Amino acid sequence: MASVLKRYRTAFPSRLMLPVSESEPKPIPVKTGFLRWSQAWFDNEEACQRYLVESRWPDGYACPRCGHGEAYDLTSRRLLKCKKCKYQASVTAGTVLHGTRLSLHKWFGAAYLVATHTPGISAVQLQRQLGLKRYETTWGLLQKLRRAMIRPERDRISGEVEVDETYIGSVEEGRRGGRLRDSTKAIVVAAVEVRGRGSGRVRLRVVEDLSAASLVGFIEPSVTPGSVVHTDGWGGYRPLRNRGYEHNRETQGRGTNATKLFPRVHRVFSNLKAWLTGTHHGVGQQHLQHYLNEYMFRFNRRRTPMAAFQSLLGLTSEHGPTTYNMLYDGESTG
Repeated sequence: MASVLKRYRTAFPSRLMLPVSESEPKPIPVKTGFLRWSQAWFDNEEACQRYLVESRWPDGYACPRCGHGEAYDLTSRRLLKCKKCKYQASVTAGTVLHGTRLSLHKWFGAAYLVATHTPGISAVQLQRQLGLKRYETTWGLLQKLRRAMIRPERDRISGEVEVDETYIGSVEEGRRGGRLRDSTKAIVVAAVEVRGRGSGRVRLRVVEDLSAASLVGFIEPSVTPGSVVHTDGWGGYRPLRNRGYEHNRETQGRGTNATKLFPRVHRVFSNLKAWLTGTHHGVGQQHLQHYLNEYMFRFNRRRTPMAAFQSLLGLTSEHGPTTYNMLYDGESTG
């Protein structure tokens, strides 16, 4: 019998595969719904745990202590017990699922809804869909999934890239040729790949200020050296040419609108602000980076919603455990 992971990877980007038989899976539209999906794929803890095991050990299980390849499956405790040395390995240890009291079925359902719900999903909506009793539980679950959306060693974007910054909180107030810092607003910097008339991948980060240290400190881990970086004339971007980038400074003159100079990055800003307001009804600065992570995840996988679900579950195994202190402290993972 084919593994859950192998069967799941046969899914079309925009469709979900129902395993009617091992040899001939039948596709159904995503909009068929959460209930049908959950019944078809991860209707019990054993199926969810099997997927986690196959995601964490794609080449087959190997005991962390002795390397033996066979283990007893203790599903009720989410453990694998080595048949040789009897070491018990947790299938969720070292992941964002570590220590959770929620069923894996609920976690997988949440991942599906987060990945495939086009405009995003709020904690209230998710609570209703999953049938959870406490809002705080749902909110914590969402925050953990947002933390899992960014790969620690993700690729840098490249080619031609537009870079600019905006204020999240209210309308930016500034003066020509400079920036005014308002401590009540968060500064967000974005880098967007130029792909013809459209946009490629995006990177977003909350920065402390508009100094060269902050701006270049965002660009270097986000954009591949040698790329053409388009920015405005703000002095914080000047060091880029000495850091291996081809820096194209667009000076904003009288009557020149920044949205015309950098249409892609400002389209991202416009959609981001509408998403934060419309779906989440505003976001505090403390947790803003987590929401930026979700927006990046959605934007960069906007054409493959089901691949986003697979990626989200796979990514969870690349992160260390998330504690509630980390959630409430607003630790950045961007």
